[in-house]
Amino acid sequence: MLNPVHLRTLTAVVDAGSFADAARRLGYTASAVSQQVAALERAVRMPLFERGAQAIRPTPAALYLVRRAADALSALDALEEDARGMAEGRIGRLRLGSFPTASQRLLPIGLASYARAYPSVEILLDEGEPDELIPLVRAGELDLALVYRYDLVPRAWPGDLEETPLLAEELLLLLPERHPLAIAGPVALGDLAHETWVAAREGTAGASCLRRLCAEAGFEPQLDYRSNDYGVIHGFVRSGLGVALVPALAHLPGEGVVATRLDGVTARRHVLAAHRPAAGNPAVTGAVDTLRQAAARLAGDLPGAVAAA
Repeated sequence: MLNPVHLRTLTAVVDAGSFADAARRLGYTASAVSQQVAALERAVRMPLFERGAQAIRPTPAALYLVRRAADALSALDALEEDARGMAEGRIGRLRLGSFPTASQRLLPIGLASYARAYPSVEILLDEGEPDELIPLVRAGELDLALVYRYDLVPRAWPGDLEETPLLAEELLLLLPERHPLAIAGPVALGDLAHETWVAAREGTAGASCLRRLCAEAGFEPQLDYRSNDYGVIHGFVRSGLGVALVPALAHLPGEGVVATRLDGVTARRHVLAAHRPAAGNPAVTGAVDTLRQAAARLAGDLPGAVAAA
């Protein structure tokens, strides 16, 4: 295999017309240039210069190699630049996982900024709940995942993952527009003991958090309707079928539903970015930085959300 360093040296010598001038351009010694040309001659088994007492003259073989090497060296330069870009996270592919409410509210801001800053990184998005996404990150099928955890519902991520906090969300009480408490300001959870509740599926962190909050307030909530689709939950509340407790990202203001705070409730849902510390994909660093910036921007416009420090 021909050594690309030797081909570059050959090109410099042909262009300069002498070993000494080529050496000055390349930052080598004349002896090093001569040795590289000699090594290339051995590799191609042909002389590349006619050496005179005062000057050298390239042979037809040397001129042919220089012409053919130009495209190869240019392609190699492009490959080296791409390799540097990959190492710096400017080129490559980012496989991202997210849960639905983050996909709806946070990712449009974050990915738009990321695409502008890193136009040569291909982004692939998959959606799921944390229990679905975390195994994919650990298995290397995803580079980065947006996940969440609730206060009052202990959750520890695997020790081989790093996490970056992005947002802390208040839990907002959704009431039908005509509900007597809809104009009362912050509502005490105990005043909702006899309400029918619309909640996420049994066993989810949101449903568990609701049960524990209600237990602290001294009652067991009547959970008649369940859905993991917050659009469905809003629809049920709007129709007067019940009340609901949702994180701030999940609330899109609309007619027929009033969102208010629960008096004295400090529990939050926390949004985090999780990835492997030695994932081998430098694009993750830029993505996490961009998501933190996006979370700060979103928190400035979204009541009930606070960007993580």
